[in-house]
Amino acid sequence: MKERTLAIIKPDGVSQRLIGEVIRRLEASDFRILNLKMVRLSRQEAEGFYAIHRERPFFQSLTAFMCEGPIVVLLLEAEEAIQRLRTLMGATDPAKADTGTIRRDFGSSVERNVIHGSDSSASAQFEISFFFDESKNSR
Repeated sequence: MKERTLAIIKPDGVSQRLIGEVIRRLEASDFRILNLKMVRLSRQEAEGFYAIHRERPFFQSLTAFMCEGPIVVLLLEAEEAIQRLRTLMGATDPAKADTGTIRRDFGSSVERNVIHGSDSSASAQFEISFFFDESKNSR
């Protein structure tokens, strides 16, 4: 079943000039890019995007990190896109990610792991509309 999901190349991926490599890996894995854009989040926007984590101890550092520089946001479509993207990204902790995954190859920590991807259908819906829902005049 075709699904849509959201991916973000995080500030560390952008600053390491990995945009092209991440997109190459996505396309090589049969993801169709429906939309993409580069944006720079304000602190308020980062806090809104990661609101689900507001009570977690890493919330402040994560939102500060996501505002450090530009990010690339991608609307993707593929068969079983959510799970397939999660597999391609690898575990959140690059040291625990499988060989050949984006996070294993390029990430340096749990936070600075190059890429974000929706983890469920519900989060994909929220995240896609956060960046791409024109009716809300979002980023």
